[in-house]
Amino acid sequence: MDQPTAPLPPQHPQRGAAGPVPTTSYASALSAPPPPRMPRHRGRRIGELTAVAVLTAALASGGTWGVMSLTDAGDASAASAGTSTSTTDGSSAASVVPVSSASKTNPDWNAVTAAVSPSVVSITVEGNGSGGEGSGVVLDTKGHILTNHHVVSGVGSNPTITVTLADGNSYAATIAGEDASTDLAVVTLKNPPSDLTPITVGSSAGLEVGDPVMAVGNPLGLSGTVTTGIVSALDRPVTTSSSESEQQDPFAQQQQSSPVVTSAIQTSAAVNPGNSGGALVDAAGRLVGINSSIASLGSSSGQSGSIGIGFAIPVDEATWIAQQLIEDGSAEHAFLGVTPTDGTATLGSATRAGAQIRSVSDGSPAADAGLEAGDLVVGVDDSPVTSAESLVGIIHSHRIGTQVSLAVVRDGKEQTIEATLGTAPASQG
Repeated sequence: MDQPTAPLPPQHPQRGAAGPVPTTSYASALSAPPPPRMPRHRGRRIGELTAVAVLTAALASGGTWGVMSLTDAGDASAASAGTSTSTTDGSSAASVVPVSSASKTNPDWNAVTAAVSPSVVSITVEGNGSGGEGSGVVLDTKGHILTNHHVVSGVGSNPTITVTLADGNSYAATIAGEDASTDLAVVTLKNPPSDLTPITVGSSAGLEVGDPVMAVGNPLGLSGTVTTGIVSALDRPVTTSSSESEQQDPFAQQQQSSPVVTSAIQTSAAVNPGNSGGALVDAAGRLVGINSSIASLGSSSGQSGSIGIGFAIPVDEATWIAQQLIEDGSAEHAFLGVTPTDGTATLGSATRAGAQIRSVSDGSPAADAGLEAGDLVVGVDDSPVTSAESLVGIIHSHRIGTQVSLAVVRDGKEQTIEATLGTAPASQG
């Protein structure tokens, strides 16, 4: 099946060394001895979004259905930089280091592969005469597997899902919960083995541009594949939509029809169709992102391969959504309550790009904070905002109840407005 493609987006400012700095250094975190592997137990609608550009997200080799469109990804508040984050079983894992020999300058990728590979699975989905493949990560010993929504949604309702572990054994699975608005889903093995190896969950809050990372998954149906690279950008707004795939594949109409905006980790590690839902890990073997989409150049026939620009959903956001999917089958999202569009404002002799507020919802967190129509939001906490998609992705990456500092240009002057995010109405999740 042919895939639509389109140009890469223009460059945007990105968070680098000036971004959040962990309170515990990377080197210090890696100096801890690796703990024994123990089983884990667990007790927008945003109107007028102007696309910066369109990329292509690919799902799998062969009879793939998972075609999506994309643009630029946030500082999830699941954990603050340098602190522990919670896994789906409630344990603290950011300080757990599977590979203590790791370093930024000389990663031990052999050791990382050995530590991570048992926790990454291949997923095959079939139904309605169509099928495809993707990847997933083992969250706990109960058989919960985190993956992308588009991996499990491409063949319509009641799909047949098969999960193949790193040891080659395959198990039937069902969907525990899915969230189209973040492109995340959790599937559950029907009869999980007793020796499942949950992945070690890290934190995406302390990542810096230039950090070494490894992508692990099932690209092009080649299970257990690892590729390495660096974090090439942070807070990259990536917009996905099923509109183009619906024109190409009749089964794709079962997917989400509204845009999905993610504040993503951009990586140079080769990510190809089939890597969707797989692990992006740091040099210590900790999960920092869920691989979800790739960029491609121009129009071409067939599926596109890696051009060194892949995107992953930050783990702080992914684990927060996964917890909700396991517990409730659905997820709630943070809500600011504005309708943004791309805009600019003059600040001194400079022109700033950002998300211009077209309207503010009555009784929303934005209204309570004092945001006004015409304001230009140029930053959220330490993350720059350069477009409407950028603002949406960053807000979506936060947990409900998080207080954020909004950098706002109003009447030619920049000011800071504090807002506490609420819960998005169901129609705006």
